[in-house]
Amino acid sequence: MSRCVLLGVLAASLGFAVAPGRAQEQEIIRIGLILPMTGPEAATGEQIDNAVRLYLEQNGDTIDGRKIEIVLRDDRAVPDETRQAAKELIADDKVALLAGFGTSPAAAIAAPLATEAAIPQVVMGAGTSLITDRSPFIVRSGGTLAQSAATLAHWAAGHELKKVAILIADYAPGNDALAVFGRHFRAAGGEIAGEWKAPLSEPDFAPLLEQIKEAAADALFVFVPTRQSRLFMEQFRASGLKIQVIGTGELTDDDALANMGEDMLGVITAHFYSAAHPSQENRNFVAAYRAAYGDRPGYMAVAGYDGMHLICQALRKTRGRTDGAALLAAMKGMAWESPRGPVEIDPQTREVIQNIYLRKVAVERGENRNIEFATVAHVKDPDRDEGGHR
Repeated sequence: MSRCVLLGVLAASLGFAVAPGRAQEQEIIRIGLILPMTGPEAATGEQIDNAVRLYLEQNGDTIDGRKIEIVLRDDRAVPDETRQAAKELIADDKVALLAGFGTSPAAAIAAPLATEAAIPQVVMGAGTSLITDRSPFIVRSGGTLAQSAATLAHWAAGHELKKVAILIADYAPGNDALAVFGRHFRAAGGEIAGEWKAPLSEPDFAPLLEQIKEAAADALFVFVPTRQSRLFMEQFRASGLKIQVIGTGELTDDDALANMGEDMLGVITAHFYSAAHPSQENRNFVAAYRAAYGDRPGYMAVAGYDGMHLICQALRKTRGRTDGAALLAAMKGMAWESPRGPVEIDPQTREVIQNIYLRKVAVERGENRNIEFATVAHVKDPDRDEGGHR
């Protein structure tokens, strides 16, 4: 007789009931967190990782008797390393979910592995709309670039910015921003004065800005990585251009905005999160984040915080069960009050439905801040139809 059978017989003979699933309930729930912790996208990884751990510190790391363990892997935003990390997390660490993903290529390359393993993949960072089409197990907790760019396009066209020039960094997110903003701005009756692209590596914006002067535009839509925002605005001010600079939240991310100087003042952006958002939930979040990490959170932090909330609430709904289909069903349609405002997971697309805020950079309490001046409520990904398809 095997030892397991013998123990079972002994327990029964002594009158003990062996509760179904008790062994599973005591197992650790491992969550694989794949982020760029080093390399050019390290700020993204740091923000998300900080917020995930802050959420667990505030809300506890045990659900129905099962402890949550975060298994962090650094992919350096290199897709091949993302794939390898996902494989190891699934096969070796037996994770119940994958989460993180600072870039769209990272999220896309892990998607087939999440599908094969039938486990949820919570995309906290990547903002390309098509990502959720890559796997039926992907749920997004951050937002899409299209939500912000399209909202900004319609606002601009309705506020006397009838002719807009576009300048982007020449890489996938920049080209997405160009396409989405241009399409929606034209649809709203606006005119694109021209399109300019700067190399992603070691850009010099000055020659392009000289060309843009000739376009006689009312405004300049800009999409560059946050790490290049300060350089761009310094060269913009030096060029003598007097038109309005507009962009999505990447241009004025709170993670870096405080250190960007006065050249950023007056820039108008559209996005889902500002550390200056005037709600009690956000004030509490910002205070806790600053106390823990010595800085204010950016939008990647709130995406990580909400992603962890989504995961934990789904686990509570399933009473700690980690069946992938059950967790996915628990996430669909979930709604809560985030530090950014009300959010909801669209049950058809698995995208976040959220407010998009128009903001203007101004000095408040001695720091550059994104001050909200208008809200567009309940924004879905604008490039999907009613059936949830592109």
